[in-house]
This record gives sequence, structure tokens and C-alpha cells, in this order.
Amino acid sequence: MDEILTNSKARRDYHILETFEAGLVLKGTEVKALRAGKGQISDAFARIEDDQAWLYNAHIDEYAFGNLQNHQPKAPRKLLLHKSEIRKLFGLASVKGNAIFPLSFYWKNRKVKVLIGVGKGKVQFDKREDIKKRDTEREMKRATMHRFKGK
Repeated sequence: MDEILTNSKARRDYHILETFEAGLVLKGTEVKALRAGKGQISDAFARIEDDQAWLYNAHIDEYAFGNLQNHQPKAPRKLLLHKSEIRKLFGLASVKGNAIFPLSFYWKNRKVKVLIGVGKGKVQFDKREDIKKRDTEREMKRATMHRFKGK
């Protein structure tokens, strides 16, 4: 599993309740641009419309060597999920305060996959708690490393 793009804002700004793996309908130039690492998903979100899942605002740069059939960078892209997963996503997203967003794009069996997360927005207090917890874990790691180096 080679990661192509990650959404660092998602893990910082949301409590992730559940994740789903989805396929993505892409054109050839989009795949080539992703292979070159040219994309950004920090502002992207997903929506369920007419029993189909769509990814909006995911920016995949135009392929430099593309021709007239080059893709639109911010075009909506269809997510490939099972009906039961779409129903579950719809149920989770219909709760007030929940959002659907991509966590990462990655390669799996030579295909581009998306890790979709359903999350509830964090407030400033929660973010401070996460930072405090991360700092204390880092300090504990440093203390144990110094102890092992001393022997």
C-alpha cells in the first residue's frame, strides 16, 4: 500500500468515527498526475447523491503531457462503494455535525483507492488536549531512550 496523498487537516480537525475503503473513477491523465504526486485533498469532502457517493473539491493537477482530453482539476469524482456501504455512510452523515472526507489516496493492486472517513468536528479544547497528549507521549519516549542509552 503506497500512499499518494494524505489529508493531515482531517485527523487534526475531526474525531474519526469510521473509515471506508473506496475505489475512484478516474481518467488516464488523472492517474498519471497522481503517479507524479500532483494533487491535494485537504479541502475535499464527499457527499451522497441519488444513491451514489461523490468526491468534491479534490484537486488533481492537470497532466503536463496531456492533450485536449486532459481532465478538469477540481471535477467531482465518483466513489465506488457497495450499496450497503453507501447506505451506512448516508446514515452516519445525516447526523448533525458529521462530515464525510477523504483521509488518503493510495495504490492497491495497481489501482487508486481512497480511505474515506466519517467524523465529527473537534472544538478548540479537543485540539489542545490532543496536542498535550502527543507532547507527553513524546517526552516519555525520550526519557526511555535516554535510559537505554545510558546502560
